Amino acid sequence: MERHVLESLLAGDDEEASVIALATLRSGANYWVADRAQPAGVHAGVFDRRLRRMRMHGLEPLGLERAVRLIREHGRPVRTGLIDPADRTWTTLLFLTEDGSALVACAGWPLPLVKKSPL
Repeated sequence: MERHVLESLLAGDDEEASVIALATLRSGANYWVADRAQPAGVHAGVFDRRLRRMRMHGLEPLGLERAVRLIREHGRPVRTGLIDPADRTWTTLLFLTEDGSALVACAGWPLPLVKKSPL
C-alpha cells in the first residue's frame, strides 16, 4: 500500500490513536500492511488476549479495546498493518478492510512494553 493511500485512510478518522498514527506516518515512519486478510474473529480473539495481558502489566493501550470491538462488529476479514517511528517510542496497529479501502480500527501503545532495570 502506498504511503499517501494509508495517510488518506487515517485522515478520515479522528480517534486519538489514528491522529497519532497519521502524524507518525507523515513524519517518515516505517510502515507495513499485510497483503492478505485474516478472519475478524481471529484478530479479535488474539488482540483481546493481548489487551488483557497488557493491562495485567499496567499498560493501557490507546484504542485497543475499541479496536477489538470494532473488528468483532465488522465481522468480515481484515488486513493488519503497523506504523513504527524511527525512534521506536510508539507503535501503531491498523486494521483495514479486506480490500484495504477503509480503516476499521487503529490502536497504539508506547515501546518498549517492558522496561529493563537500569542496573
